[in-house]
Amino acid sequence: MTSGNNGASTPEDDDPFGYLYADGQANGAQPPSGGGYGYPNSVSRVRAVGERQYGQQQTAQYGQPPTMPQQQGAYGQPNAHYAAPENFGGGGPSTGRQPAQNGGGRGRGPNTKGLLIGAVAVVAAVVIGIVVAMANGDDGSDDNKASDQPSTSASASASPSPSESAGDDENKTEIPPVDAKALNLGGSAALASDVEGAQAAGGVYVGNLNQVGNSVTWTVNGVPSDGTYTLFAHYSVPGEDQAMTLTVNGKTFGSKFPLENYAKGPAGDFVKGWTTSYTWPTLTKGTNTLTLSCQDGDKCNVLLDQLWVKPGQVKN
Repeated sequence: MTSGNNGASTPEDDDPFGYLYADGQANGAQPPSGGGYGYPNSVSRVRAVGERQYGQQQTAQYGQPPTMPQQQGAYGQPNAHYAAPENFGGGGPSTGRQPAQNGGGRGRGPNTKGLLIGAVAVVAAVVIGIVVAMANGDDGSDDNKASDQPSTSASASASPSPSESAGDDENKTEIPPVDAKALNLGGSAALASDVEGAQAAGGVYVGNLNQVGNSVTWTVNGVPSDGTYTLFAHYSVPGEDQAMTLTVNGKTFGSKFPLENYAKGPAGDFVKGWTTSYTWPTLTKGTNTLTLSCQDGDKCNVLLDQLWVKPGQVKN
């Protein structure tokens, strides 16, 4: 088969090797000298490496070789006419992963500082709520306790009436003891200080009571209220028990006042016979008169130096 001329050739019909054939030579095919296929008016499709420039329109004329760009730059330096596609705005997509831009070369981690601040705020809110709840609970418990108190507590805390307060003050008032020198003596009773052991001031006591009709009387002032009191006597006996009559406000007390030998002193020895005895008479508020006297049937061989009273029935 021989090649024929089908008319004007088109780019796809050009044979780049037509100059090797007789018919190609007959049609004027010549070896390529500028990058064409060898036929006249053929389209140049050959591009030198690096000639293509992105962003610029390339023009070429049929039959004329393209202008080769002049390479400049030393080895290892980029050429001004060539740049990788990824350096242009319309370049191809990058297949590599973009590195994280955090200024330090590391990947940016979670915001732990913000999380810590948030956790602290939550804990603080919970603690404040618990404190408020406990404070409210305490107030409520106090109110409940106050409401549970019996109604008598209000009356107990109320101020006492003037009469009650006066009575309380009088009950707290102690009546001082009376010494022998302050007693009223009756009959032939007399003061003395020969026997040691008396606790009254100056060691003074009342003697010579061992005769019927002799007596000592004490006017007690400031008794706080009516009631039972304890009358004490400090005395001495010579080893034998004694007893005298007690008169309260002009009335004889129901039993004799006991003046026994509680000290266990020997007979006839007053120095070792000093002791204390008591009885429980009923007194009235205010002033009372107490008398110890030697009556028929009494044993009155005693030395008496002091008397005192205390509210109620006590023993010392």
